[in-house]
Amino acid sequence: MKAVCWHGANDVRVDTVPDPKLINPRDAIIKITSTAICGSDLHLYNGYIPTMQKGDILGHEFMGEVVELGTAVKHVKIGDRVVVPFTISCGSCFFCQRDLWSLCDNSNPNAWLAEKQMGYSPSGLFGYSHLLGGYAGGQAEYARVPFADVGLFKIPDGLTDEQVLFLTDIFPTGYMAAENCNIKPGDIVAVWGCGPVGQFAIRSAYMLGAERVIAIDRIPERLQMAKEYGKAEILNYEELDVGEALKEMTGGRGPDSCIDAVGMEAHGTDAMAVYDKVKQAVRLETDRPTALRQAIVACGKGGHLSIPGVYGGFLDKIPMGAAMNKGLTFKMGQTHVHRYVKPLLEHIQNGDIDPSFIITHSLPLEQAPHGYEIFKHKKDNCIKVVLKPGH
Repeated sequence: MKAVCWHGANDVRVDTVPDPKLINPRDAIIKITSTAICGSDLHLYNGYIPTMQKGDILGHEFMGEVVELGTAVKHVKIGDRVVVPFTISCGSCFFCQRDLWSLCDNSNPNAWLAEKQMGYSPSGLFGYSHLLGGYAGGQAEYARVPFADVGLFKIPDGLTDEQVLFLTDIFPTGYMAAENCNIKPGDIVAVWGCGPVGQFAIRSAYMLGAERVIAIDRIPERLQMAKEYGKAEILNYEELDVGEALKEMTGGRGPDSCIDAVGMEAHGTDAMAVYDKVKQAVRLETDRPTALRQAIVACGKGGHLSIPGVYGGFLDKIPMGAAMNKGLTFKMGQTHVHRYVKPLLEHIQNGDIDPSFIITHSLPLEQAPHGYEIFKHKKDNCIKVVLKPGH
């Protein structure tokens, strides 16, 4: 089959690789009809996530049709159209039973690696390094899905791939980010980053009852999308002091909640942003936490700080004094996608949201290297790339 493979920093290629095979009775093989490039894939592309190996198949946002089943799979059948959460979960461990799907105890065969860095291992993830399981991803023509009865969600007729594809990651991720803010009626929520997760966080904050959402970015088309589709008030951080602007817009109180939808490769305009770039370049710091620092300082007293943006290792110069003395609540983590697929599918079916608004580019799988380049460098007004195997 054809698959998008990692060969090093800024080097992805569409290679011909062996088709996936069933290796466990609980596995399924799906023929992929749509897949996407995620913002967190850029951390792999840029070479900031360790334990990647040449030839690793990328991609964790994918859906398709079931074409082969292991003997123990009971709840899906060949021919079913399904979406696949990016987190791999067994369904029966301590954490899965408590709806904490991205913390599954049984799905990372390389848990010992993660434990060295993190103390305990999160779940395995599709296409996201050997630290998190070494699973082949879904930017390919076919994929093996472990724990298929748990990790495949059937899609009803009448919905396009484009409407449901993002149930695999970015829609639940944005929703969980907003949910983690404990939004009350009348709340003001500030969102750093108007990429795909930020856009869904904006929409979700309103769905959960926020009165105002303020979106922060520097890319004009992202800000325009946040304003047009998300009904957010917008701030371009290259044109003003975000902290002062937020104070003014909130009557001096600050936002009730702040969402860092940027993560480890944040950009900035101040001296600290330059400091981060230098330290990251020489590997004295793994992540650039510019947005996180801003959000901690800008958040109002007693507020909530939600972090859906991916962080990979170690940060520097975090204003913990501000967080502690203002009584902030931090909530973060990889998304418990399985928890959200069905309720968010209902929102789509009811017409509350059409997630396809986020798509700016649809390309054949063979053009994935071009897709990564325009997505990384924000060329051609690119916000979200969908790849179509077999087109």
